[in-house]
Formats: sequence, C-alpha cells, structure tokens
Amino acid sequence: MNIRHDNTRQHILDTGNRIIAGKGFSSVGLNEILKAAGVPKGSFYHYFESKEQYGQALLESYFEHYLATIEQLMQADAADGRERLLRYWQQWLNSQCAACTEQKCLVVKLSAEVADLSDSMRITLRDGTDQIVARIAALIEGGQADASLPPTLEPLATAQMLYQLWLGASLIGKLHRDSTALDNAMKFTQRLLSR
Repeated sequence: MNIRHDNTRQHILDTGNRIIAGKGFSSVGLNEILKAAGVPKGSFYHYFESKEQYGQALLESYFEHYLATIEQLMQADAADGRERLLRYWQQWLNSQCAACTEQKCLVVKLSAEVADLSDSMRITLRDGTDQIVARIAALIEGGQADASLPPTLEPLATAQMLYQLWLGASLIGKLHRDSTALDNAMKFTQRLLSR
C-alpha cells in the first residue's frame, strides 16, 4: 500500500468516527461522511465493500487507538499500579463528562445499536471490549505486584465488573446529561481499589 492509500482510508475512517460518534451508525449515510471527508464515492468503494464493512473497519481502528492509549498508561511513569488504573478511569470520566459536547466512545454509542444489525460489527465490538478488559486486568495485576492494590481482587472479574460499571454510568450520564453516575462510578472504583 502506498502512503496516499493509507492516508485516504484513515481520513475516511477518522471523518466517519466524528460523525457516527455523534449521530450513530444507522442515521448517518455514506454521502454525509464522504462530503465531510471531501472524498468521492468511488474512492470509498475502493477501500470498503459496504457500509457494514466500513463500520467494522471503523471499530477496528477505534479499538487499535484505544488499546494503544491503555498500553501507554501501562508504561507511563506513575507512583504505582493503582495510580495507573485510576488515571485510566479519570481519563474516561473526563471524556464522557456532561460538559463534553461530543461522544468519544464508540462502544457506548454503538453497542446497543449495531448488535442486532450486524454480526460482524457485534463481534468486533465484543472482541475489542474483551481486549480492553484484559488490559484493565493486567493493570490490576500490576497493582497487586507492587502492593498498591488489594491482593484479594480477582483481576479479570474485577476488570469486567469495573468496565461494565463504567459503560453503564456513561449511558446513564447521557440520559441525565450530567456527570453524577460517572462521579459515583469513580467513588466506587476508588473505594474498591483501596488497600
């Protein structure tokens, strides 16, 4: 692949990410994405066979970026593993707050919408969220190794529970248009992760 090919494909994905994160998958037509991206329809079909394949590629790109962000957190200088984990949740809270004008999490935005519409997108979402939970579990294991997190926590079960808590809090926050649910999730998370 040449550089132009990679950049055009990624440009279409990035443009669609911004639009779909705000409006959802079903309510956004290809013409809207292509007009915003300044790309002709023929170019779209050069990279993607269908809107569904585009949606799957969009989610794959989203997870690739998201997982890289978690990897950076795992490598970041921090006092301990607990601090790294709390930084992750703080980033989540900051990106999903009531004052944030656009949705940034495609998992929150699209999970319920596309799970019954597209099996390939559902599987991409499932596999991506499983990878996120695995990274959170690794952060918990790191905190247990440096004794900043309780040794009694089961890393995978705790990671699953916390991720589900935060997904739910993000949805409730969208319904109420305030950060109460996310603030409560943070308080619970801090208590759970205390030694």
